[in-house]
Amino acid sequence: MRVDFHTHIIPEEIPNFADKFGGGRWPVLEKTCSCGANIMVEGKVFREVTDQVWSPEKRIQDMDAEGVDIQVLSPIPVTFSYWAKADEAEEMSKVQNDFIADTVKQYPERFIGLGTVPLQDVNVSIKEMDRCIHVLGLKGIEIGTNINGKNLDDPEFITFFEMAEKWEVPLFIHPWETLGRERMPRHNFMYTVGMPSETALAAASLINSGIMEKFPRLKVCFAHGGGSFPYILPRLDRGWHVWPDLRLTSKPPSHYAKNFYFDSLNYDPLNIKYLVDRFGYEKIVMGSDYPFLLREIPPGKVVDETIKLTDKQKHSILGQNALDFLNVTIKEEIK
Repeated sequence: MRVDFHTHIIPEEIPNFADKFGGGRWPVLEKTCSCGANIMVEGKVFREVTDQVWSPEKRIQDMDAEGVDIQVLSPIPVTFSYWAKADEAEEMSKVQNDFIADTVKQYPERFIGLGTVPLQDVNVSIKEMDRCIHVLGLKGIEIGTNINGKNLDDPEFITFFEMAEKWEVPLFIHPWETLGRERMPRHNFMYTVGMPSETALAAASLINSGIMEKFPRLKVCFAHGGGSFPYILPRLDRGWHVWPDLRLTSKPPSHYAKNFYFDSLNYDPLNIKYLVDRFGYEKIVMGSDYPFLLREIPPGKVVDETIKLTDKQKHSILGQNALDFLNVTIKEEIK
């Protein structure tokens, strides 16, 4: 079984919140043809997309062609809208969460859904997380690596993580609004350099702040193989040892990093082997970033090409680990 943990979706008929609430930062889907559209932000093309990004039928065609049994659907990070008023962002979240839940209900053997919540207001976020999990039947929540420039270790988010652990809600952490983006206008460095660095900062924040020590049963998975985090972990450990006055945890960062999950989207078998050696094969989930340009085609290619993995390890990474992370039990015979 192949489960693509990292895919993105948006409703074809998403409301125009820019018209409804005002402000140019709302993402607006402008159709260019029956099978294509532009995601517009502040009057500019943020991303060109095809019907792959909204059509479950098109997605299933691609899944069948590429050997994927199940996709895990999550919102596109530009729709997080953390900058907006909480009640307006809550409406944006509900539109997407309802759409993802409906898509899963329509094709329950092919899709699993993750929701989104307006983290600029933790109380509203907890309420929507409750609805996502306990009413809509979604299996986790996707959140950004920062909320309006606040790292995930900001004290105001503690209650959110507490409830995610209490309700056993898996969290998928995806980079957005990357650090240093003002220095990355050329070469699309925001995607290739900024996002991996942003992800590392988010992971380090959760560890060094003591959040992962405080909530040891919290399930967290990082996009893009954890970005640069796995490779700077020894440096984080060194900092913990040489600056004891800054310690907020009883053990070095590498101890808590063993609880993290990472998707496999790092393109290189050497990197997959490194993740497996450092964190264990049980903590790696296959993810492609479907349907965007940087995605892996076919999904799981890098895992297939990592020749030092055993058949059992590949089987787990390609599917079972994602199901375990999401607390989902599915029989192998899907098709």
